[in-house]
Amino acid sequence: MEVRLLVETILGFVALVGVGALLRRFRVVTHDDARPINAIIVYAGLPALVFQAVHGAAVGSEILLIAGIAWAIFLLSAAAAWVVSRALSLERHVAGGFIIASALGNTGFIGYPLSEALLGEAGLVRAVFYDVFGTVGALVLMGLFIAEYYGAPGDRRVNPFREVLTFPAVLAVVVALALRAVAVPELISDWIELLANLVVPLIMISVGLSLRPRALREFALPLVALTAIRLLIAPLAAIVLGSALLPDREALRVVVLEAGTPAMMLTLVIGSRFRLNTDFIAAAILVTTVASAITIPLVQLLIA
Repeated sequence: MEVRLLVETILGFVALVGVGALLRRFRVVTHDDARPINAIIVYAGLPALVFQAVHGAAVGSEILLIAGIAWAIFLLSAAAAWVVSRALSLERHVAGGFIIASALGNTGFIGYPLSEALLGEAGLVRAVFYDVFGTVGALVLMGLFIAEYYGAPGDRRVNPFREVLTFPAVLAVVVALALRAVAVPELISDWIELLANLVVPLIMISVGLSLRPRALREFALPLVALTAIRLLIAPLAAIVLGSALLPDREALRVVVLEAGTPAMMLTLVIGSRFRLNTDFIAAAILVTTVASAITIPLVQLLIA
């Protein structure tokens, strides 16, 4: 039953990508409309979703272990991607996208609903901390520098401390923890829920707007390699680390699920900002999202 639910959830995301592609195909919206949609997600929907999950949640030492494993998976995946990018002699603007898309999973937009579908509210809370303190931390402290290094010259230098302190999802966690003892009025809670519900449909439609089909043919081999790193190597490494460090099976299942999520949506935004090859990144997001409908349930069966 859980496997079917995971597959149905992922395929629902893929269908939303198709909606975005059709809207662009019939010129209802354009490729450039993905940028304001992404801004709505990052600055409105995602903080609401994070606040909703964290407020009132129990926080313990397990959270530190989950965040530590997330960082270990990021470093392992980034190192593997760097080696493969050199072996394939990828151009710099492709190599940068290859590395960040291999190392950063969609632990928020896809990881949250899948974790909640698998283990309920307890799974969602663990997924939020994996995402915010692991994936988002890795993105702003290392991912931005990787993108800047491989991107086109002339991009401004980033201040990692400012980036992490002002990232909306991080601010939402801080506010949620500070207000743990405060009951949120029902009217405000309902408003937050409405914003949170925007995240998943908008982000997948944005992928459809950003995707260029020719990139699937042009980058076939790098896409296969990236998919192997993101969907197989990363979750298998998480099984090893999680089995040794985490105290319970539920935490292990969430960590393994998060480690095996498809390429992070925000890598498309980062790639655009630092002039990486966004055609490749959009193709990587689509391919790994479709393939994850098979790999995530199979990996979960290994630890069920």
